Amino acid sequence: MRISVLAIGQKQPAWADAAVNDFLGRFPADFKVELRELKAEPRSSRADAGRKSRSAEAVRLRAALSPGSTVIALDERGRDCSTAEFAQFIKRWRANGESVSFVIGGPDGLDDEFKRQAAWLMRLSSLTLPHALARVVLAEQLYRAWSILARHPYHRA
Repeated sequence: MRISVLAIGQKQPAWADAAVNDFLGRFPADFKVELRELKAEPRSSRADAGRKSRSAEAVRLRAALSPGSTVIALDERGRDCSTAEFAQFIKRWRANGESVSFVIGGPDGLDDEFKRQAAWLMRLSSLTLPHALARVVLAEQLYRAWSILARHPYHRA
């Protein structure tokens, strides 16, 4: 199983980078999660700037996806799931040998067409999270899901 996190934006606060790197560094060799940061489009004040930015970023995201990867797009209107449910999704994807790509959009979110083509729209929280924090939460939840499946003491249910 190959898990990647594709995220628009290359400059995150140091605290967020440190937290994400900490969680990603905890995985064992047989369960690696890769973070790939992609360039964000420059922002402008034009009325259609957000749509054009999302469209250009979607092109970069599609090019960065591993062929045949199951795409999980993070979106505030996506499906909620519990940590235990999330671990079961990971378990199924792993058992099927699937590659999974979690995608975090830029400041204007993800392109509508990109979201329609995703296998699943997932919401990390009902709260609005800054993108840097979304990366941290996703990395932690991936680690927690692994810990549940490995019966590691990190997750105490």
